[in-house]
Amino acid sequence: MRVAIYTDGSARGNPDGPGGYGTVLIYIDSKGRKHLREYSGGYVKTTNNRMELMAAIVGLEALNRPCEVDLYSDSQYLIKAFNEHWIEGWRRKGWKRGKNEPVKNVDLWKRLLEACTPHTVSWHWVKGHDGHPENERCDKLATTAADGENLLMDPGV
Repeated sequence: MRVAIYTDGSARGNPDGPGGYGTVLIYIDSKGRKHLREYSGGYVKTTNNRMELMAAIVGLEALNRPCEVDLYSDSQYLIKAFNEHWIEGWRRKGWKRGKNEPVKNVDLWKRLLEACTPHTVSWHWVKGHDGHPENERCDKLATTAADGENLLMDPGV
């Protein structure tokens, strides 16, 4: 099965304030029907990179069987980590980068790698606020999450 996952993280410009992420999964079932699943979550005192990672993790962990996944994010850092093979270098160096600096958010990078394991994932960078309807939906979910601290799950249709 082929799935598209659109993610967005929003730190609201304040790393010490509330932040959130949004994720939309889109897939076509065996009868050709399109399905959407939407998720958002509220996190406090975190950074935008952590929320981008969480958005990708939540989308991948929501899949209950191996899939071909196209994951879209407006985080160049997240996409380059896979497309430019940074993550492979970090793993080889014992989760170090550059001049032996520790990689930030190692716990989430490892969880993301585990979430990817059963799937074939293609990573795509999309410019933030580019007008794509699913990307805009993710942005709205992230903003909703950032404005509160409650986990919200909207299964959509």
